[in-house]
Amino acid sequence: MSLPPAAPPTALADDAPDFVVVDVETACSRISSICQIGIVGFRDGRELFAYETLIDPCDEFNGFNTRIHGIEAHHVAGQPVFGHVHSIIDGHLAGRTTVAHSSFDKGALAAACHVHACAPIETTWLDSVRVARRAWPDLPSHKLNILSRHLGLDHRHHDALSDARAAGWVVVKAIDHTGIPLADWLTPPPRPKARPAPKPAADGPLRGARIAILGASRDGPLAQAIAAAGGRVVASVGATTTMLVIGGDQTLGRYVRYDALYLKAEAARRGGQAIEIVEERALRESLARG
Repeated sequence: MSLPPAAPPTALADDAPDFVVVDVETACSRISSICQIGIVGFRDGRELFAYETLIDPCDEFNGFNTRIHGIEAHHVAGQPVFGHVHSIIDGHLAGRTTVAHSSFDKGALAAACHVHACAPIETTWLDSVRVARRAWPDLPSHKLNILSRHLGLDHRHHDALSDARAAGWVVVKAIDHTGIPLADWLTPPPRPKARPAPKPAADGPLRGARIAILGASRDGPLAQAIAAAGGRVVASVGATTTMLVIGGDQTLGRYVRYDALYLKAEAARRGGQAIEIVEERALRESLARG
């Protein structure tokens, strides 16, 4: 059966973009299961072009994913498969600076290229989460929907084109806000020397616990609270780690579930290690109850 032609970009320009932004939605827990992709090009602080298409992931649809983005199997019936649009995606991204909000989209594209036997897409990646954290360090969260509200962006969360567009404007506004040019965002600033984790109290409800933190510093308020309750904050998940705390207002959503620290904790649990995974809010509520 012949495939339908892929939808063309909505507005291609002759002049090349300063950077492009990509966002994907997936059908299930396999990150190769791309069912929607959005790409937006930016030049001189304005949108240059936009491209969006649904994709038949050739995979199952999981209810968890569908509840996030609203895409179901019948929506992608007759849509192109990834291999059919690979050349379009590569044409927009290859050889350019490509922005994505977290490393999820980078990993999804790499996995889809592998599964569908397509050539890897060679591009220079820039994480807009890192950009946002550097530009607005005092925000309680740097999720895309939170940033969009803070910056006054019109944004439909978990729609690939809207997410790509919002992440692009995050970069544009970060450049305007800080005066740091695009090229300098590609080189992370030198990290300040890490301060040691706080010393655990002699007693408390977390006495004896060895706790790794995802999404917060090892010497910040969460670490201080853990130490005050007798817990020892450790640098990573190891054989003696008893808990992983998801810091800030992060929940066990798709971004956290693909984080290396979370995957390490899940692997330890499957191997029989007694390690608990909790969100900061739940831990603080437990400590407050004593």
